[in-house]
Amino acid sequence: MSIFHLAYHVDDLDKARAFYGKTLGCIEGRSTNTWVDFNFFGHQISLHLGPPFATSNTGKVGAHMVAMPHLGVVLPQPQWQELAERLTQAGVDFILPPTTRFANEPGEQSTMFFSDPAGNPIEIKGFKDMDGVFAT
Repeated sequence: MSIFHLAYHVDDLDKARAFYGKTLGCIEGRSTNTWVDFNFFGHQISLHLGPPFATSNTGKVGAHMVAMPHLGVVLPQPQWQELAERLTQAGVDFILPPTTRFANEPGEQSTMFFSDPAGNPIEIKGFKDMDGVFAT
């Protein structure tokens, strides 16, 4: 699979560095005084100073409404579980706490939603069977 690159705004690089680097455990790459790159679970994100993108809670996930648009990544279940535990221990304010959807069905997945300090919504999914990512 290809590596994606996504660039978006944050309003404070120091807070972004602490969240993405320390809380999420992403490795920092190149930077200037107006942007910073991170290895976001094998993908490249570039966080630039500016107003975060507008979102609205129009995405329905089960009984929950979540922010659209949002960014995210799909992880193998063990890595997702480790991250869910780390974020819970760090006191992250979840929009949708770690949960499993479609249990024992094709596409079974774990998911969690939260926002970065700039309010950018993030979804992290976990799959026991990565072939289920594109299940119909």
